[in-house]
Amino acid sequence: MNRLVLSATLAERAALRYTPAGLPALDLSLKHESEVSEDGQPRKVSMEMRAIAIGQVTKALLVQELGAAALYAGFITSSRNKRGLLFHITSVEPQAGPPGDPDRQTFQ
Repeated sequence: MNRLVLSATLAERAALRYTPAGLPALDLSLKHESEVSEDGQPRKVSMEMRAIAIGQVTKALLVQELGAAALYAGFITSSRNKRGLLFHITSVEPQAGPPGDPDRQTFQ
C-alpha cells in the first residue's frame, strides 16, 4: 500500500497551473517538525517535502495561509526526473482546532 499521512505546515505554494488534461494543479513545499521515538530514544525530525495537488483539493490549498498547519494525505511517486520523491496530496485537513472540533473541516 502506498499511503502517506503527514502533519505539516505549508511552506511554499506556486501559482495555480493546469495539466494538459485541463485539471488545476499546485506545486507545494511542506515542512514537518516533530519529536519521535527511535529504538526507545527521542529523536527530533525536521524535513521539507515537495508535493503536488491536482484537481478539487487545490481549492482548499489555494486559500490556506502559508505557515498554516494541516494534516495532508496522499501517495508518493518518483519525481519526473527520477531525482527524489514527490508527495501527491489527495486530501487536506486544516489543524485549526482539536479533534472533534465542529470548525474543523476535511477537504478532498
